[in-house]
Amino acid sequence: MCKILAVVAIGLLVASQAVGARNTPCSGKKGGVAHCSGVKFVCKDGSISQSKQSCS
Repeated sequence: MCKILAVVAIGLLVASQAVGARNTPCSGKKGGVAHCSGVKFVCKDGSISQSKQSCS
């Protein structure tokens, strides 16, 4: 019984991490979105995001 609960708990943990790992503009080492420049996202590291989403 305890082994089954452990397997279910691990499965839920992995599933929740997959949902939280969504790709957003300026994600990862770019530090997030600093501001918009027209329809482009400007990242906190100063680079322009290659995202297909538009910044409005």
